Amino acid sequence: MLEYLLIFLGAAVPWFEIALVIPLGILSGLNPLLVIFVAFIGNMATILALIIGYDKCKQWLAKRNEKRQSKREDKARTLWNKYGLPGMVMLGPIFVGSHIAAFIGMTLGATRQATLAWSTFSIGAWSLAIGTLTVLGFDIFTN
Repeated sequence: MLEYLLIFLGAAVPWFEIALVIPLGILSGLNPLLVIFVAFIGNMATILALIIGYDKCKQWLAKRNEKRQSKREDKARTLWNKYGLPGMVMLGPIFVGSHIAAFIGMTLGATRQATLAWSTFSIGAWSLAIGTLTVLGFDIFTN
């Protein structure tokens, strides 16, 4: 049970997220379906908190980033300009992180409902893809 709690917490932390914790959980011998589900819930919990607390988070981040803009934020803005909210949130977990993608999307005018819907779809799709590829890749090397 402790391992799944760690999966949940790891997926909830920005920059660890699903791309790291799902393969680690599966490769450590945990149930792949449970790892995917717990990681999805962990990542969505903090995305939901970010969406709900967007205004306070925006103020805090603005104070923190007054001096510099990170490379991840630059990538997120580029994704937004090219692909809009759906593309940025779908590519976000791999290129900039789902938290930054959701936050930048809302900063650039996306609604909370659209951000939640696209984030849920994106994180679900990436969780399944990463989990499936990890299991298939691991099976190739063990057989």
